[in-house]
This record gives sequence, C-alpha cells and structure tokens, in this order.
Amino acid sequence: MEFGIALKLLHDAKAEARMAEDLGFDYLSTGEHISFYVPTANNIVALAAAAGATERIKLLSGIVLVPLYPPALLAKQVSMLDVVSGGRFSLGIGVGGENPREFEAVGVPVEERGARTNEALEVINLLLTEKNVSFNGRFTTLNDITISPSPIQKPRVPIWVAGRKDVAMKRVAKYGDGWMPYMYTPDMLADSMSKIADFSVEAGRPAGAVQGGLYIFTCVHESRDRALEMANEQLSKQYNQDFTKLVSKYTISGSPDDCIEQINAYRQAGAETIIFAQGCPPDYVEANTRLIGESILPAFA
Repeated sequence: MEFGIALKLLHDAKAEARMAEDLGFDYLSTGEHISFYVPTANNIVALAAAAGATERIKLLSGIVLVPLYPPALLAKQVSMLDVVSGGRFSLGIGVGGENPREFEAVGVPVEERGARTNEALEVINLLLTEKNVSFNGRFTTLNDITISPSPIQKPRVPIWVAGRKDVAMKRVAKYGDGWMPYMYTPDMLADSMSKIADFSVEAGRPAGAVQGGLYIFTCVHESRDRALEMANEQLSKQYNQDFTKLVSKYTISGSPDDCIEQINAYRQAGAETIIFAQGCPPDYVEANTRLIGESILPAFA
C-alpha cells in the first residue's frame, strides 16, 4: 500500500512538506476552495511550494475543483507542476458544489459542475498528450492549441477522481486512473470498486483499469475516546454540521492499533492508496501527522 498525508500547506508549506517526506509518506496532498468555512489553500500554488522543498514525495491535489477553471489554463498549470516537481504530480479532481457562492464568484453555474468537469477532463487529456489540439464543446473551444512544456510523466499525469456517487464512478471509469472516494465505509468502497470495474468495461477499458484509493479524515491518539472527541470537534466546525454520529463511521480514528485495524479493513475492500486528511484541531495536526508516520506506516512497510 501507499499512504499520503493531507496538510494545509499555507504559511508553513515548505516545513510541512519536508516533515511529510521525512516521515516516509508516499504522497503529500492538500485541498482547495476559493472561499470556505475555514482557511484553505490553492492546490497548484501550494503544491508548487512543496515541490521546491522536497525531492522524493509525490504530490497529489486533493482535490482541484475542476469546474472553477478554464480547462486549458488548468492543463497548463498541471503540466508545469509536473515539470517543476520532476514528474511527481498526480491530479486529484472533483466537482465541488458544497459552497455555491464560490461558483457564483467565478461565473460558473453550480448546476453545470458535473458536465463542465467531464468536458474539462476530455480537454485536459488531449492537451497533455497531443499537440495542435482543436476542440469544439459545450463549454470549451480550442483552435490549434499546444501546451508546452509537456508533462514529464507519459502519457500524462495520473488522474484521481474523488466522489461518492455512481456519476463519479462513471467519471473515473472513463477518464481516470485512481478512485479517491471520501466519507466511505469499507463496504461502500468494495461496492464502488465492483461498479467501477463494470463501468470501465462499458467505457471500453479493462475492468482493472482504475486503482482503488481512499481520502479519509484521521485522528490518532493514544486514547481512543480522545481521538474521536477531537475528530468530532474539528469536522463539525469544518463542515458546519454535527459529526457526532458520523465520526466512528466515516473516519479512521482512535489509538494506533485501532487505526491499523481500520486500515486493514479498507485494504481488504480494495484500497491500494490511502490519503490521511487531518481530522483534528489545528494545534494537534503536527502531533497527528507524526503519530501516523511513526506508529502506523511501519505496520505496512
């Protein structure tokens, strides 16, 4: 298995990136919003800073809100980040929608987010793999466009698709390399991987074309009860809703042994890559990251 850690990558981006690499994580990730309930980064900018501070760790946007970008601009940014990182970038994408005001802020109707994302993925794939691209779609028109420099990774950077529903599964089956659901139980993951295999065949791809992954909020503490308490406190604030009944179902939280057991359940359900998102208050993030790196990763080495 491979493991990643999601960090804020705000004021201390370089220090956080070095810490993640030193602790042995395979991936470093961050999220993004234009406007949200808590401070958030911009994926491309934050991961570019992390790229300059590290040498080995892979970089994963978790996630880029694709419909907020013109596809050609996003393709250019993706290509450049892969170049400046030495071929370490993977594009994690999603449609967003939980904060309609940020869609309004950039002039994108929130109800078009799925259709815009699907078309954008088609455009981005063309721009990252071909030269002199022309395209006439519902939202995008290209006339003889070439993105240069092209990505280091060939044929293009890996694309991970986030989501929870069948429409997202169909999206990854058609356009993606990795499935990165969130707020998922092991049973939900196993069911989704079975569906994606079928959707992949329908899309003309092999049944096993998509790698299973997971993006999951995590809080580790020597006291299981304290870990669950901190996770509930942070996620209730972050998502502006009560997480009391959701924490034990949709997070990896508890003592190191508890978390190892939970990870094994996800591995058996098909997860080959797990990105640990910070499910704890800001003042515990560094301790949480170190506990994951020092007490959990060695169990899967």
